[in-house]
Amino acid sequence: MPGVDVSVWNGLRDQQQGGSVLGLLTVLSGGRLNMPVVFTLGILPYISASIIFSLLTKVIPQLEALSKEGPAGQRKINQLTRLATVPLCLIQGAILCFTVFKPMSGPVEGQTNTNAFLLPLLQSDFWTTSGTMLMLVVGMTAGTLFIMWLGEQITEHGIGNGASLIIMAGIIAGLPAVVTRIVGDAIEDRSRILIIAVLIITYIIVVLTVVMITKGQRRIPIQQAKLMKGRKMYGGTRHYLPIKVNMANVMPVIFASSLLMLPNLIGGVFTDGDTLLPPGGFVWVTLFIILIFFFSFFWTSMMFQPAEMANNLKEHGSFVPGIRPGRKTAEFLERIMVRITLVGSAFLAVIAILPTIVASTLQVDFMTASFLGGTGILIIVGVALDIVDKLNAQLMSRNYEGFMSSSSSKRGSRGGQ
Repeated sequence: MPGVDVSVWNGLRDQQQGGSVLGLLTVLSGGRLNMPVVFTLGILPYISASIIFSLLTKVIPQLEALSKEGPAGQRKINQLTRLATVPLCLIQGAILCFTVFKPMSGPVEGQTNTNAFLLPLLQSDFWTTSGTMLMLVVGMTAGTLFIMWLGEQITEHGIGNGASLIIMAGIIAGLPAVVTRIVGDAIEDRSRILIIAVLIITYIIVVLTVVMITKGQRRIPIQQAKLMKGRKMYGGTRHYLPIKVNMANVMPVIFASSLLMLPNLIGGVFTDGDTLLPPGGFVWVTLFIILIFFFSFFWTSMMFQPAEMANNLKEHGSFVPGIRPGRKTAEFLERIMVRITLVGSAFLAVIAILPTIVASTLQVDFMTASFLGGTGILIIVGVALDIVDKLNAQLMSRNYEGFMSSSSSKRGSRGGQ
């Protein structure tokens, strides 16, 4: 950002503490919250605005009516989401300036200049300080709006959701540095080779488990009523209503992480950067698990409404075999939803606290352990599976078999012969 003394900032960055909190926020935002750069906020404000409007669509009748208007209504909701991103950028940028950047001003070991790393702050003038902070906030807002535009271009002209791809790329970009750090530790201390082997095996198991739970679903049979038109019989077919095990996806972990960070962000303003709720402690982990369960049921109940779904089935002449249409069907769907959400919540809780357990057990830094669980692994696996599904859909629409099909490779080898 303009006005940053890089030499002083590098010294302050080495003394930075509480990296786990900033690390979690960095993973969620796809930016660099611990550095005063243009893309500090990443795409987090836009994601926050999207989540807010997803919830408001289920609460406000006008927005719900817009969402049912098809592409035209969705364009209006997207426009409102973009407009809401701007004030969120200003608020989050101001919080960062007063909690992350400003407390770092002061004496730096090995530096002759003991003033703040912001050059205009060398003068203790109120208007100069305010202007500098405003310049930082406006610069970070401009960076977020550019990333938002870039994500929308990727969504429109590419494959997959652009915002998710940007976050995924930001997470994967940190993987080479983690691998280099692990290999360097193993070269210096041969006894840590066993720890590296445990980390690799744990990573493979976690990825396979996340894939299995993400793709897992409960298929409820739906029977369509038979209808006689003239001399022909219509309907009578059976299909399935899939209910995903992890219907809320990564949202509960994001909500819980953001809510637990609020005390530390607020405390940083009044206590000179002191941490009120240390991440990784017993109280923090307990509250984290409770909030994940709460937000899992909250998000699922907002997005999956059994009464509305039962009415839709009844209006279209469909029913669940053995269950009476209407209220009984709604109660049956709600009972299934509660049981599945309980399993999905337990899975999210284990994945979310796994980096904390690995970091304390194997004595590795939190950023290395964060690749074994938390929001990072959920986002990477979810986005990767979504890209594979969309690529297969593109191939099928062009009369090609999926690129993961074994028959296509055999046909290709025969054609080559």
